[in-house]
Amino acid sequence: VHMVESGGGLVQAGGSLRLSCAVSGLPIAELNMGWFRQAPGQERELVANIRSSGDRTLYANSVKGRFTISRDNGKNTLTLQMNSLKPEDTAVYYCNTNPPVLNMWGQGTRVTVSS
Repeated sequence: VHMVESGGGLVQAGGSLRLSCAVSGLPIAELNMGWFRQAPGQERELVANIRSSGDRTLYANSVKGRFTISRDNGKNTLTLQMNSLKPEDTAVYYCNTNPPVLNMWGQGTRVTVSS
């Protein structure tokens, strides 16, 4: 199983980024999926969750109203639209099932938000 995250980069506060996650080796259609992030010196945390059918989403309070998680089960992909970015959103972002499976973490994609 491989999860390949992309779309990160350097952006100014208030800007937007769109992260993508391509999953291979595991059909995600029946799985809850999540975006996670890990900031320097901090533990990895769940940012957003989406149910297998895509009909329900949950967000961390810190990103609610700014981030949108979506999925395309046909393409086996996950997306995170991030708007109104803040410096505290700086982290490496990962996708995984939720709850996550330890050996399925990818390399992540780095997001840096400058003030």
